Amino acid sequence: MPDHLVVKIEQRDDPVSAVSEDDARNRSVAYPTIMWGAPVFGFAEEVAGRWRIVRLTADAPQHARDGLASHFRKLFSETPETAEYTARRAEYETAYELLDWEILDELTVDGRRYRIVRAQPFIRMGPDGPEPPRPTDPDPYPPGQTDRDTSQLDGFVIDPTAGTGLTDGLVRMEMISASYRPDTVPGDVHADSRQALTTHPNVVLLPVGYTVGEYVGGAWRPQTAVTYATPQAARDAGSFSVAELTPDENTSMEDFVAAYRRARAAHRPPTTDDFEVRGVPCRVTRVETFVRVGPDGPEGPRRSDPDSHLPPARLVSDLRAQGLMPDPD
Repeated sequence: MPDHLVVKIEQRDDPVSAVSEDDARNRSVAYPTIMWGAPVFGFAEEVAGRWRIVRLTADAPQHARDGLASHFRKLFSETPETAEYTARRAEYETAYELLDWEILDELTVDGRRYRIVRAQPFIRMGPDGPEPPRPTDPDPYPPGQTDRDTSQLDGFVIDPTAGTGLTDGLVRMEMISASYRPDTVPGDVHADSRQALTTHPNVVLLPVGYTVGEYVGGAWRPQTAVTYATPQAARDAGSFSVAELTPDENTSMEDFVAAYRRARAAHRPPTTDDFEVRGVPCRVTRVETFVRVGPDGPEGPRRSDPDSHLPPARLVSDLRAQGLMPDPD
């Protein structure tokens, strides 16, 4: 069977895996409804025949392209200015200049393929609201010290042949045939989601993230679109509100920044998954994400995915042509 069609389920007998599987089964019963969120975008590079995520934090394809351009700028600045590396620096420079002007979802630079990738987050809902973190989810750092957290997505290899436990294997099988419901999205969005079942017929689950939901007007909604690496990182960020700082017209930026830092230092984040922020019930919410894969790797942006803006250099050029931005002196 081709690699991109494999779902490899392994029997794991160690105690940690057994408890994790039990948690997953219990939660699938307690939180049976799956709700999809907005897609997220990023970029990946192909290394030794496997695609590796470099970054996955953008809310639109163009933001991911801008991030890839920044990645090449960073590589350019870190590459020694010696004759040995002249060709490599030239490729990095050409790549970011091209991305400043063109809408590109894939390119090869310094012998490596790079691609803008699309991923689909989802949460589980139950009678009491969204699924909170599971007892077996790692949460290594105490409140206020989660700045040491690093995203498990960075460098994650999208490998459909990697072994998985029974529960995750069943989730993958469920998502393989999943698409948007026609009564919830525009026709072109539904058509693209159905086409993806053919072009990218398998899925890979990404590392779990965490966000904060808030209960407003009798319904749960995301407090923010940001996803954190651990439950405590979500508690730390979600329980602190900048709205509590009330600068007036005489407050300088330096004074505001100083006040913000003092407030953060004095803030005592909760250690529970349910808490209140300014009287609003909040819950740390477990976010699962998958990426669709086909014979040539992970899925890129779809035609129906909203794209927020043009590449930066082209946008500036268009604004100047319309007289909406002055020409440089």
